[in-house]
Amino acid sequence: MDEGKGLEDVYRAQAGRMWRALVGFSGDPEIAAEAVAEAFARAIRDEDQIRDLEPWLWRVSFRLASAELKRRSRSSDWTIAPTYEMPDPIPELIAALRCLSPNQRLAVVLHDYADRSTLEVAEALGCSRATVHVHLSQGRRKLRSLLEATDA
Repeated sequence: MDEGKGLEDVYRAQAGRMWRALVGFSGDPEIAAEAVAEAFARAIRDEDQIRDLEPWLWRVSFRLASAELKRRSRSSDWTIAPTYEMPDPIPELIAALRCLSPNQRLAVVLHDYADRSTLEVAEALGCSRATVHVHLSQGRRKLRSLLEATDA
């Protein structure tokens, strides 16, 4: 692991932001919480093998959430948990994010919300930076039209 922040420091600084970004990505607070917890658990287990902890945690948590979304989509239809209260207009934003392709959604949430560089997003998606720019452009355009439609 790098000599920068320790695991506890990264948890304090990033866990809340990761969770909120994952809620935006997945639309489900439970998936977000599980992905953050599992990513940090894996970091504890593999701490001495991780070079750059923060990007590694973001990448792993989004991959875990993505895998859970795929698993759930194969097994049944899912919705935002009705017991979780979110202030307006968050539900509309999450609904609009769910209309994006998984790659567009991941690119927009990681880059625009989590403030990750296009290089980090490209690594998370397993594509080039140019492809990330395409996902960002298309995703933002679609989000804008969806959110403007709900405002009208």
